[in-house]
Amino acid sequence: MYEFNRIKRLPPYVFAIVNNLKMEARKRGEDIIDLGMGNPDMASPPHVINKLCEAAKNPKNHRYSASKGITQLRVALTEWYKRRYDVDLDPETETVATIGSKEGLSHFVLATIQPGDIVMTPSPAYPIHPYSVIIAGGEVVGVPTGGGIDLMGEIERTYKKILPRPKMLIINFPHNPTTQVVEGTEFFQDVVDFARENKLIVVHDLAYADLVFDDYKAPSILQAKGAKDVAVEFFSLTKSYSMAGWRVGFCSGNRELVGALIKIKSYLDYGMFQPIQIASIVALRGPQQCVSDYCKVYQSRRNVLIKSMKAAGWEIEPPKATMFVWAAIPEPFREMGSLEFCKFLIKEAGVAVSPGIGFGEGGEGFVRFALVENEHRIRQAAKGVKKVFNGKS
Repeated sequence: MYEFNRIKRLPPYVFAIVNNLKMEARKRGEDIIDLGMGNPDMASPPHVINKLCEAAKNPKNHRYSASKGITQLRVALTEWYKRRYDVDLDPETETVATIGSKEGLSHFVLATIQPGDIVMTPSPAYPIHPYSVIIAGGEVVGVPTGGGIDLMGEIERTYKKILPRPKMLIINFPHNPTTQVVEGTEFFQDVVDFARENKLIVVHDLAYADLVFDDYKAPSILQAKGAKDVAVEFFSLTKSYSMAGWRVGFCSGNRELVGALIKIKSYLDYGMFQPIQIASIVALRGPQQCVSDYCKVYQSRRNVLIKSMKAAGWEIEPPKATMFVWAAIPEPFREMGSLEFCKFLIKEAGVAVSPGIGFGEGGEGFVRFALVENEHRIRQAAKGVKKVFNGKS
């Protein structure tokens, strides 16, 4: 009856298929261990929660807030960048608070991409990276991403083979879903130099800045010389502070690009509930031990998953970062494809994971585990997988 062209360009949400199977199984009374969605299960920091409650009792905080975030929140974020990366940012013109980085990135692309513009995104990718472009009317070209791939070489080759030339490059390290990382700032410097030479906008998603293991440290693209000429970076409190439902993110970097997001947000929203912003200031400026504690929990869960799955007959490379484990489907099951394999695991092993195909064609042949269950449940999941593998063989 109606035609909605933007909606028609969006494919069925693959993850919903797995989620529905999981919910149906639970309705039948089956115990499904959910390692699918990356939804942090640990409580937010007590001192941040206390500040939220205190601020929420003040009627002055119940009014509309600033769409770009209150001043002290933006200042706190610039302080975080200075402490963490020795990067200087102007809180008035070079950073904006967003309602989570997913909303921020979506609106940023909507503000900067016109119908027909070409954007390079990772393949596989966190879905909003390519689909924000689709929603804006742009065209997406995938850049192969994952272990053993020459990233810079792939970016250059992809850019040079496309006419008209791409307008934007979206990257994400540590990467979701493949967990790939980049060492030091050399890669980002190469990206920035290439972007400056070719007038390319660069968007970097740094959602997993703090979830790093084995002494690895995740760099910021804003550390690269000249980065603020071409790049913006998104950061979120979701993973670092286990504040997923609070929806607090930031976009920082080039003032013209940040300004475009500020302008479109001024038409679209009134910002976050102000008590959330006030509590987020406390998160950024307050005790940071909680961040290390969350990271230790994820690292321990990672270790348990890798060890227990190995005992089940599934060899998986341990990630250096993120709250995920990216695993190649074992050879005897590979012909099933990732979606059917995930359905199989729910039905036969009582374990839900995310199919690689849900992250684009580059994810086929893999599944993603989210480290959102405790160690006992992870071991239990591995036992279920072992039974299935033994039955198959």
